[in-house]
Amino acid sequence: MAVRSALITVMVRAAQKAGRGLVRDFGEVEQLQVSRKGPGDFVSAADLKAEKTIREELQHARPRFGFLMEESGATPGDDEARRWIVDPLDGTLNFLHGIPQFAISIAMEQEGEIVAGVVLNPVTNELYWAEKGGGAYLNDRRIRVSARTAFADSLIGTGIPFLGSRGDKPAYMRDMAVLMPQVSGIRRMGSAALDLAYVAAGRFDGFWESGMHAWDIAAGVLLVQEAGGYATARDGTSSPVHVPEIVAGNIAIHKLLVAALRRANPPAAATPAS
Repeated sequence: MAVRSALITVMVRAAQKAGRGLVRDFGEVEQLQVSRKGPGDFVSAADLKAEKTIREELQHARPRFGFLMEESGATPGDDEARRWIVDPLDGTLNFLHGIPQFAISIAMEQEGEIVAGVVLNPVTNELYWAEKGGGAYLNDRRIRVSARTAFADSLIGTGIPFLGSRGDKPAYMRDMAVLMPQVSGIRRMGSAALDLAYVAAGRFDGFWESGMHAWDIAAGVLLVQEAGGYATARDGTSSPVHVPEIVAGNIAIHKLLVAALRRANPPAAATPAS
């Protein structure tokens, strides 16, 4: 049985407590109070309640750490080297439509590096967790990225730009035009945190998306890395956590994805020196 550290235990406890509230609200989704933040970007009473629960739990356990949270933004802590990165409800639109594909994502960032991550789907009770150097797990079972090496055999996850999103829609359509003829299938599930967890578990062979925020992907990036995969920015090398685009997969599919996306949307040429 996998042994969880004190840090992971704190994170899991916070996620599970917030998850119980989300499951109760999910059962009454038609009665939720919903406000509109912007086109296609909704926030529910459940989302805000989950964030409050997670913040209280984490702050009680580690009072000196700072926060970067989807709804309340950045809050510095007394410990300037460490902060929690939290998405209390990744997949809000799925939640509001009664689709059980959403997650709580909690990551610990230390001196700019993600060192622990937890992703929980409270409806299915699938708990993904990882700590730097310790591997990735689904509940208490060790997980690994898939072993597929051919694009033609691969199932790829993605996120589609929507009304009001930060994604570049024409660029995304060029990505799809290049990738669709080459891969076995493409899935848009609606939660980047779970998509990355699926890559880590070998369910997806790869994943790419634009318009990301750190709270969407921080925990998932570590899951993929600790499961033996790669998660980078679109350039194929740099960290994706604080940039808007991510590409992830096992070593072979990640390389193929980066190359295909580069063909679809070549990087802008550098301006010659005068």
